[in-house]
Amino acid sequence: MLQTIDLRGRTDPDYAAVLPRGAVDVGQALAAVAPVCDAVRDEGEAALRRFSEQFDGVVPPSFRVPAAALAEAAAGLDPELRAAIATSIARRRAVAAVEADQPDRTVTLAPGASVTIRHIPVDRVGLYVPGGLAPLASSVVMNVVPAQAAGVASIAVASPPQKESGGYPHPTILATCHLLGVDEVYAVGGAQAIALFAYGVAGLCRPVDLVTGPGNIYVVAAKRYLRGRIGIDAEAGPTEIAVLADDSADPGHVAADLLSQAEHDPMAGSVLVTDSPALAAAVDAQLADRVTATRHQQRARIALTGPQSAVVLVRDLDQGLAVVNAYAAEHLEIQTRDAAAVAARVTNAGAIFVGPYSPVSLGDYSAGSTHVLPTGGAARHQSGLNVGSFLKTVHVIDYGQAALEALADGIARFAEAENLPAHAGAISQRRP
Repeated sequence: MLQTIDLRGRTDPDYAAVLPRGAVDVGQALAAVAPVCDAVRDEGEAALRRFSEQFDGVVPPSFRVPAAALAEAAAGLDPELRAAIATSIARRRAVAAVEADQPDRTVTLAPGASVTIRHIPVDRVGLYVPGGLAPLASSVVMNVVPAQAAGVASIAVASPPQKESGGYPHPTILATCHLLGVDEVYAVGGAQAIALFAYGVAGLCRPVDLVTGPGNIYVVAAKRYLRGRIGIDAEAGPTEIAVLADDSADPGHVAADLLSQAEHDPMAGSVLVTDSPALAAAVDAQLADRVTATRHQQRARIALTGPQSAVVLVRDLDQGLAVVNAYAAEHLEIQTRDAAAVAARVTNAGAIFVGPYSPVSLGDYSAGSTHVLPTGGAARHQSGLNVGSFLKTVHVIDYGQAALEALADGIARFAEAENLPAHAGAISQRRP
């Protein structure tokens, strides 16, 4: 089922060029989202109504979901599902509390010379929650909890309206917002939701400073189009998993985890990196059986047989580590002997799942970790969504006259070397 890429004879370490990854053309989508965003800016609620009808097939009774509808959704939750959501919230909050433990610090560089490092929360954020192939209520938790832990004062959530939900977002999404204490929720999806957040709509929604959360290519393109007017967390691409495994791995575990990502989206990537051809064959056989039995068979089959998914054969664990570090997966599972030691050698991954009992699905819901993670190799330079994503680091410079004078000559020389004499003049103006 999976294509095979054999790297056992390769000595060139530039693995990124030959590893599987689906192509996503955000630039092409920009042409489609630009007029949508501009219309929301210029027409406000009238544009939202037009695009809701066009893209979602339903216009919500009101674009801001009433508090009563949020409470009703929470009251209607299955008790066991409510308990599961509560556990997810509690564990993510426990980890976020540690992430938020960033006290302001002052560095004294000389008498009367200090720089204080302050961490200031963003004033207002808009959180996008997908509602297409899968209504990701878990993304509500993953976006809201770190924003709350950071101290963000104003939080708004947007998610697409659903015909079957009376024009409001999926009830589990609404219920999760209610459980988290978020009462500003909009039944708006796609690029128009990002434009709503960026520009605001008079009488409906104030503009935000930062937009976070995953979405389809049109959501990503809208983020790119409006970046600068708003901050964004990332340009998220299709979800992906890589599993680094040796012959000690259970092929059933590996196959189940590869399939769990493939059911997200036909563009999802599932990659097994192993030095065991026998394991690779066993996993492929298991996948063939599991795909036939899964609820989302069609999209999973397309994802697993697409160019973004593969078995990658390597000589040994050292080459396997080099390959997964080059791939920089959104989710990386380590299913090897001494998995913790192997995981410690990983340098590029959005999140690392150690051993046979730490599947990606655990992180998606209740591990306490974030599941909003960098995709498409961005884990080489980017972190997943966390409390720090909602904090601005500000340096506060406080120098006295003597402390400035001690540096004045050097600063003047530096400024003159850069051909910026007025910079030097701003220093000399203050000299006694």
